[in-house]
Amino acid sequence: MAASELYTKEARVWIPDAEDVWKSAKLLKDYKQGDKLLRLELEDGKVVEHQLDPRTMNLPHLRNPDILVGENDLTALSYLHEPAVLHNLKVRFIDSKLIYTYCGIVLVAINPYETLPIYGTDIINAYSGQNMGDMDPHIFAVAEEAYKQMARDERNQSIIVSGESGAGKTVSAKYAMRYFATVSGSESEANVEEKVLASNPIMESIGNAKTTRNDNSSRFGKYIEIGFDKRYRIIGANMRTYLLEKSRVVFQADEERNYHIFYQLCASSNLPELKVLKLVNANNFHYTKQGRSPVIDGVDDAKELINTRNAFTLLGINDSYQMGIFRVLAAILHLGNVEIKDRDADSSIIPPNNAHLTVFCDLMGVTYQDMSHWLCHKKLITATETYIKPFPKLQAINARDALAKHIYAKLFSWIVDHVNKALHATVKQHSFIGVLDIYGFETFEINSFEQFCINYANEKLQQQFNMHVFKLEQEEYMKEEIPWTLIDFYDNQPCINLIEAKLGILDLLDEECRMPKGTDDTWAQKLYNTHLNKCDLFQKPRLSNRAFIIQHFADKVEYQCEGFLEKNKDTVYEEQIHVLKLSKFELLVELFQDEEQSVSPMEAQTGARTRLSVKPLKARASQTSREHKKTVGHQFRNSLQLLMETLNATTPHYVRCIKPNDYKYPFTFDPRRAVQQLRACGVLETIRISAAGFPSRWTYQEFFSRYRVLMKQKDVLSDRKLTCRNVLEKLIKDKDKYQFGKTKIFFRAGQVAYLEKLRADKLRAACIRIQKTIRCWLLRKKYLRMRSAAITIQRHVRGYQARCLAKFLRRTRAAITIQKFQRMYVARQRYRRMQDAALVIQCILRGYVARQKYQQMVREHKAVIIQKMVRGWLARQWYKRSLEAIVYLQCCVRRMRAKRELKKLKIEARSVEHYKKLNIGMENKIMQLQRKVDEQHKDNKNLQDRLTNLENTYSSESEKLRNEVDRLRSTEEEARVNSNRITSLLEELAKLKKDLEETQREKKTIEEYADKYKLETEQLVSELKEQNTLLKTEKEDLNRLILEQAQEMKEKMEKALVEETKQIECELNEERSRYQNLLTEHLHLEARYEDLKEEMTLTMVIPKPGHRRTDSTHSSNESEYTYNSEFAERDEEDVPKAPLDMSLFLKLQKRVTELEQDKQSLQNELDRKEEQIHRIKATEEQRNRARGAELEYESLKRQELESENKKLKNDLNELRKVLSEKPTAAISAPGSPAYKVLLDQLNSSNEELEVRKEEVLILRSQLVSQKEAMQHKETMTEAMFYAEDLQKMKDSGEITQAYLGLKEVNRLLESQLQSQRKGYENEVEVLRGELQSLKEENNRQQQLLAQNLQLPPEARIEASLQHEITRLTNENLDLMEQLEKQDKTVRKLKKQLKLFAKKIGEMGVFNQMENVSPGQIVDEPIRPVNIPRKEKDFQGMFEYKKDDEVKLVKNLILELKPRGVAVNLIPGLPAYILFMCLRHADYLNDDQKVRSLLTSTINGIKKILKKRGDDFETVSFWLSNTCRFLHCLKQYSVVTLNDDWQVLSDLAIQIYQQLVKVMDSILQPMIVSGMLEHETIQGVSGVKPTGLRKRTSSIADEGTYTLDSILRQLSAFHSTMCQHGMDPELIKQVVKQMFYIIGAVTLNNLLLRKDMCSWSKGMNIRYNVSQLEEWLRDKNLMTSGAKETLEPLIQAAQLLQVKKKTDEDAEAICSMCNALSTAQIVKVLNLYTPVNEFEERVSVTFIRTIQIRLRDRKESPQLLMDSKQIFPVTFPFNPSSLSLETIQIPTSLNLGFLTRV
Repeated sequence: MAASELYTKEARVWIPDAEDVWKSAKLLKDYKQGDKLLRLELEDGKVVEHQLDPRTMNLPHLRNPDILVGENDLTALSYLHEPAVLHNLKVRFIDSKLIYTYCGIVLVAINPYETLPIYGTDIINAYSGQNMGDMDPHIFAVAEEAYKQMARDERNQSIIVSGESGAGKTVSAKYAMRYFATVSGSESEANVEEKVLASNPIMESIGNAKTTRNDNSSRFGKYIEIGFDKRYRIIGANMRTYLLEKSRVVFQADEERNYHIFYQLCASSNLPELKVLKLVNANNFHYTKQGRSPVIDGVDDAKELINTRNAFTLLGINDSYQMGIFRVLAAILHLGNVEIKDRDADSSIIPPNNAHLTVFCDLMGVTYQDMSHWLCHKKLITATETYIKPFPKLQAINARDALAKHIYAKLFSWIVDHVNKALHATVKQHSFIGVLDIYGFETFEINSFEQFCINYANEKLQQQFNMHVFKLEQEEYMKEEIPWTLIDFYDNQPCINLIEAKLGILDLLDEECRMPKGTDDTWAQKLYNTHLNKCDLFQKPRLSNRAFIIQHFADKVEYQCEGFLEKNKDTVYEEQIHVLKLSKFELLVELFQDEEQSVSPMEAQTGARTRLSVKPLKARASQTSREHKKTVGHQFRNSLQLLMETLNATTPHYVRCIKPNDYKYPFTFDPRRAVQQLRACGVLETIRISAAGFPSRWTYQEFFSRYRVLMKQKDVLSDRKLTCRNVLEKLIKDKDKYQFGKTKIFFRAGQVAYLEKLRADKLRAACIRIQKTIRCWLLRKKYLRMRSAAITIQRHVRGYQARCLAKFLRRTRAAITIQKFQRMYVARQRYRRMQDAALVIQCILRGYVARQKYQQMVREHKAVIIQKMVRGWLARQWYKRSLEAIVYLQCCVRRMRAKRELKKLKIEARSVEHYKKLNIGMENKIMQLQRKVDEQHKDNKNLQDRLTNLENTYSSESEKLRNEVDRLRSTEEEARVNSNRITSLLEELAKLKKDLEETQREKKTIEEYADKYKLETEQLVSELKEQNTLLKTEKEDLNRLILEQAQEMKEKMEKALVEETKQIECELNEERSRYQNLLTEHLHLEARYEDLKEEMTLTMVIPKPGHRRTDSTHSSNESEYTYNSEFAERDEEDVPKAPLDMSLFLKLQKRVTELEQDKQSLQNELDRKEEQIHRIKATEEQRNRARGAELEYESLKRQELESENKKLKNDLNELRKVLSEKPTAAISAPGSPAYKVLLDQLNSSNEELEVRKEEVLILRSQLVSQKEAMQHKETMTEAMFYAEDLQKMKDSGEITQAYLGLKEVNRLLESQLQSQRKGYENEVEVLRGELQSLKEENNRQQQLLAQNLQLPPEARIEASLQHEITRLTNENLDLMEQLEKQDKTVRKLKKQLKLFAKKIGEMGVFNQMENVSPGQIVDEPIRPVNIPRKEKDFQGMFEYKKDDEVKLVKNLILELKPRGVAVNLIPGLPAYILFMCLRHADYLNDDQKVRSLLTSTINGIKKILKKRGDDFETVSFWLSNTCRFLHCLKQYSVVTLNDDWQVLSDLAIQIYQQLVKVMDSILQPMIVSGMLEHETIQGVSGVKPTGLRKRTSSIADEGTYTLDSILRQLSAFHSTMCQHGMDPELIKQVVKQMFYIIGAVTLNNLLLRKDMCSWSKGMNIRYNVSQLEEWLRDKNLMTSGAKETLEPLIQAAQLLQVKKKTDEDAEAICSMCNALSTAQIVKVLNLYTPVNEFEERVSVTFIRTIQIRLRDRKESPQLLMDSKQIFPVTFPFNPSSLSLETIQIPTSLNLGFLTRV
């Protein structure tokens, strides 16, 4: 179509951009022919004008529709060009977090720089066996395609992984090999797949290093061939390496490291075994510190060395060789630290006793003198003599580095050779898959010889890739019979010729290396002279004469000539190599044993050999010269040619790894770097080749389904091909834009987008019309509703207004009447109030006057008394005061006189002293005076004491006086208060007067108060009524509360019981699952044992005829549960026995014994828990049983017992009558018929007695439970009576008492609940204790087994034999004891029987003789004895001979056809027949016969299952019969050994698991096609373009499975199981397992298929699930739990359909998807893909919101469901309603040798 049809307004295009490479824009107006400018609007709203190229006038690239963005295959895009590819990869990588995308036959892998959970074993199993286009792109899909094509086409395959450093090549190759190892497995016991994977850490440690672009960059290329046998299992591998970067050993750029192994050794230098290497930190070695980045974040080099050493050990490289490798590597590090100094300008020297050189020599086993000498010298050999020339310092350093590189290269090759030897296949290889991990196209600022070789290899690989793509395109066109036109694609053969042809770059380089004085400059000049201006692909830089430019297929690369010659020569000097060859270190000698004699190309021209002798050997000169022609470039070209021949002989698969950014940021996309790599790796070339032809391809059915909306009804024909042809001719006029093939329609680029545009326009127009009609209908409905509502409102309003008017008139009339009576009432009340008030006032006033007069008289009398008392008190006070004053005056006068006398005495004393001074002779007189003075002092002292006493007396007296004064004052105060009181009384009188006045005023308000009182009384009455109502309400609330509490307590009790039951059931299921897993492992070991036995039988030597001695270990070789039948022994009689490997056999035997013990303990625990659950259920049922039904049941039981008692009495009387007819002697004879009859009768009576005893016990237990239930009911009845009494109570006290009573009832209920809860908890604790004890016992058994395994082989054999002998001896002793006890019991019963027979005979004859006359005895005829006896005693059994056992098993098991038995005979007939035979053997107490028949039956069933184990009918038939056999054993209580019972149960479990596997294998091909791919609801969704990787069609073609296929298959399964008579409960478990498999497989495929995650597919899934639920309803299987297993799938379908925009939507999704894990929810949201333009993608913000809300969930991070999980199976007891006596054996079974008993 014309450009004007596509470049219209709103059309979206791509325009170039400097930063983002391409930007999206939108046309603002239609394009017209001749326009030179396009007006565009960018996504950010900016308007720009795009100038068209005036020469080409090429329009910008159109953008694909949104529904095609994010496709799995880039070739599915309608517009195939660079911006479309880049945008599709970006959307998948950034928005959907998908790192893999198909581009035709290429898988594009973008490095996420983050660990993703998409490489687990569950993902491998999901991709295994799937078509490549059916699943989302993945490295596992490519590996599966290679594996499948190898098996299908029997052609070798190759997976070519390429990309830049850091793009993830090594990881992709590693995952591919892991896939092969997991899917295929290995045939031998050496686990070759583990060895193949173990080679990865070794090669990474010695061949990978940190670069600026990648922390684990592979610095070499490798091609690994994984070998497979005829059954396509891994048997070995082989590795080839290419172009190791040896220069990294001696030099690293900034931020880079040397090879990992050096840093691993330095990090582990403290290990004892590595002390001898004398290593230190990596920063101390020259070869490891140049990059200044010795550590990688997140990598522990010491732990990595442990992994490397483990890998060495796994590959057979022992510790001595490992230490040798480490010695060589450490020596290289020490060699780099050897310091070389200048001796003069032309020579150099190593200082003596250099520490590092000494260590190097010690480690390498060479002499210090030789090595130090030849590191600084070289030998020149001429025709006549030999010269030794010293090196200058720089050349000596280069020689040292060359030696280090050469040693590392030799060590690398040696390790690769030994890895290949370890991986070498021991058997013949049938086919192989090669994994090529090789460097991608590289271009740096400075490109040297390594980049030249890498880009040369990529040129060769690109050529091979282009030819392969071109070939596939041609095959597709020829297959569809489309006219083939040559597609012009880029051919890089000229570039390859420029490099490798004669006189090419490599040829000239080798030639220059052979020149004596060749240099890089001369080589560059030769290149200029040879190729410049002669080859368009070769150019010379303008500013350099030592560089050249090559135009590669990816880009132009400028190479610097410096170093090319040296690297191509790879020079190392023979003298140094010779010194190493003379080493005492064996590994070093082994490294150089194949080294050629001459290595230096400088000696090639002379033809001399490198020996110390001067005479040359010309015989070897030519050979040496030929060897020197093999330079590095020449060797690389030859190895590359060999690689290309290998790849051309295989079917290639391509993986292109892309590095999204240079900074290693997770999920960050740099468009410029991505485009460079897409151009370099050939992805865009693939797109260009596809776009040149017909890239879009549709099948006719898919085209019709997608574009049916563009067709009219008349255009639809029965022939889809003709319909599509007619429609396309109308839609696309240019017939060159499409071609019709045999099965597909091929479109040119852009045509699908045009058809999508037409389809979207048609759907948009249809949507507009639908919206218009719906909106019209909605508005009309709204108008009619509004009109009807308005009429209704008017009618109601008018009626309301009329009612209001009538009400107003009635109220007016009533108001007038009320006013009349109110006014009359008020007047009458006013008069009455006035009259009453007057009377009251008169009465009060008169009384008040009388009271005042009386009070006045009382007051006057009291005042006289008060005056009398006060006057007396005042007189007494005056007298006391006068007396005190007189005494005080006396004291003062006396004191004054004493003071005067004292003064006189002092004067006299002073005059005596004066006289003493004047007259000394008057001393005697003075002495006398002194005595007087002393006496006076004494007197004075006495006086002072008296004075003190007087003062004390005075103080006490004064205190008393003060107290008296205070008392008088208080009295005075009281008088004053009394006077004040008189005043207050007067005031109170005044107040009383005022009160009188107030009372008079209050009289007026009394009437008002009466009115108020009346109103208050009325209000009180109303309040009382309201309180009464509230009390009634409270009473009802209390009743309701009581009932609610009772209900709540009941619910709590039931909930607790349910939770406990669920917990016990969960634990029980876990134990069952564990037990059944152990059983599966046990069966696998048994199968392994059988296989080993068969192999040894086939490989043994046939012995001579004669006596054959039985192996002493034969008894221990067999399983405890398995016994050889006679027919098996006869079949194997002629087969000779091979000698067994006793150690292996005893290991297997002990493992089997351990599993059997675990199985037995788990089975016991299982039985106990089942009994516990049954007991709990029985108790619950008894509690819930109604009393009336129980009483009725008791009455029925009593009646039955009475009838049975009467029956027994009648039988006894009849027996007496019969016995009376025969003589006593004949009766008592043991062999007589009467004795036998009596014995039979007694046996039946004993059995009946036992039955009745059991019934009595049951009745007693029921009576006890009924008594408890009655007590519980009485308690509840009392509570109900209390509730009824509450309705009759009116007093609050009674209500309180009732409430307290109810609280007591609640406490009683709570106590009962707590007691029950404690009982349950005790039971649970007991169960847990038992479980713990079982676990401890299991651990003890394992410890014993481990101790036994640690013994030497001889002691182990003796211990096992001793254990077997002890076990058999104990069993024999136990059996002997049981046999003796049974014999004693039989003898005792026989004695009792004889005594009872005699007593009954005597009593019967005596009674009969008394009651019957002699005449009657003679005349009455003798009638036969008719003793009622149960038929089950000796009927329902088959008798057979021991010799017929083989024939029985053969006819009834081995040769029986299930189809005939299921159709013509009763279900379970073989089980009934076998049980009846077993029952007869048990009746005869023939344990050997019972054991033999059971063993033969079990072995026969196992044999038929092994032979026809993949036939559903056979497995279902024998599962049903095995279960029926078990039920019969339990129903009829046939005593068998516990081991046999357990073996039968295990056999049933084994058959069930086999049945599940068979059904799984039948349903697996149908599930994905029927549940996901098939479009059940036609027209809901259309098919999107699929690209080159064609997926399975969603349209139901012929042979495609649909949902109906699944339903028909399920119905077939169900009908077959029902025909076989399988138990209903077992059928439910089978159906539940099948529905789980359907849901798990469907959900797993949904999570791995982006094309299935859409709204319409969610609707289809929900419809399919509803059909499955309908099938369950039809089959009455809704209670089987099958629907619950589909809940994850249902929620995933709902997730596809719900709204996914707002936070409310996120909350709804989190609450809805509780059965899905967080990883599954996020995965579905990431994969959600719109099918139509009307749908929208899920935003990244919304997905992050979901992740934040779900981050607190505790769940497994596993993405996929385990579709192989098998639920634990149980076999509930289901007794048979069929009487064994009625079973007849059909003649078709050929069982005539059986006799009914």
